[in-house]
Amino acid sequence: MGKQGPIFNRATFQFFRDLARNNRKAWMDTNRERYQQFVVQPFRRLLEEVSPAVLQLDAGFDTTGRSGSNFSRINRDIRFAKDKTPYRAQMYLKFSAPFAGEGETGQLYTGISANEVTVGFRIYNGKKRKESAIGMIAEPRVMAHPKWLGQQKKRLGRRYESYWYSLEKKEWTERDGWPRNSEDWEKLQGGIVRRKLKTADATRATFPLEIAKIFREVYPLLRFTSLQE
Repeated sequence: MGKQGPIFNRATFQFFRDLARNNRKAWMDTNRERYQQFVVQPFRRLLEEVSPAVLQLDAGFDTTGRSGSNFSRINRDIRFAKDKTPYRAQMYLKFSAPFAGEGETGQLYTGISANEVTVGFRIYNGKKRKESAIGMIAEPRVMAHPKWLGQQKKRLGRRYESYWYSLEKKEWTERDGWPRNSEDWEKLQGGIVRRKLKTADATRATFPLEIAKIFREVYPLLRFTSLQE
């Protein structure tokens, strides 16, 4: 891992900056070769290099690279519906926890945009909270083990940024830190624990090793909130 030279270079970040300034289908159509060369191909190589470490954590992770499974969609709305822009100037590599239900589950992820690189854990409730990992696994476990949150905060708090979303008057509201108690968890719609890296970190050959290290540190969050053991 990380022995074949850097996966990303400045051209990846420049592409995202240009896309943010020219968020139009016509521009994207003329820059698809850049997109393939500096975004798609590097992300696929990143998947290949990180997958062995991910499978060591849990052999049930999907690392096949199928469309929609390990990569986020950069294309948001090609129909230009209402006032939505068609492309996201960012992309994520993600590994979702095996989950028997049809709802959302936790993920280990790496995200790259024009000026930011993030790596960590995230979980959302999706459309139906009761059918998601938050509703079926995470919340019951937190209620049964109330000290768990404090333990994770102590273990990761100094080195990781954390925030979560609550539902307030039918609107998602971002809250810094960790959910504090059972009342917070009853409102919780999603949570993120991540580390921000410099863009230069992603241009080093050691980037996959750094991702693997972070994944190992946040994996207990995914296991506790998403895996039925």
